[in-house]
Amino acid sequence: MARHLHVSVVGYNEDSCTETARDAAYQVGRAVAEGGGIVVCGGLGGVMEAACRGASDGGGISVGVVPSEEPGSANAFCDVVVATGIGGSRNFLVAYSGDAMVVVGGGAGTLIEMAAAYQAARPIVAVRGTGGAADEWAGRYIDQRSTVKVLAGASPKDAVRRALRAAKGVRVRARPIHD
Repeated sequence: MARHLHVSVVGYNEDSCTETARDAAYQVGRAVAEGGGIVVCGGLGGVMEAACRGASDGGGISVGVVPSEEPGSANAFCDVVVATGIGGSRNFLVAYSGDAMVVVGGGAGTLIEMAAAYQAARPIVAVRGTGGAADEWAGRYIDQRSTVKVLAGASPKDAVRRALRAAKGVRVRARPIHD
């Protein structure tokens, strides 16, 4: 039996999240769920909470990898909580746990997650128009090694579709995503 595809969804935290990014993250989470995938995120607020809520509404599962040792610090929509107690270092766990990554807005923490995914040669897709790291890095390589190009999704569903397609070689039970 093939395992489900894991999609790391990263972006703005609660303090920085815009309504545009929150809406896009919800759509990303829902599209991942409807495609048969599992959302993996940092488990807190902002983009993370919106993606988990979208996954829940889409009938899917979300995993929150929280920085504290307290499972109760996760947002209410996380189905599975991994309480790490390792602070911001949990960004690496979020990046490495995904077969692909979708970026919605984001600041320095998001860039760390993107860089970790980049170094691990994970497919990365940024949702254009959501601001921050997503708009800054869409269509670019993070460094001169040209490991993986950060792909640009024209919409949240397009970004998920591209992420699923880019995660080649991963055996998954996925359903097609339709606009």
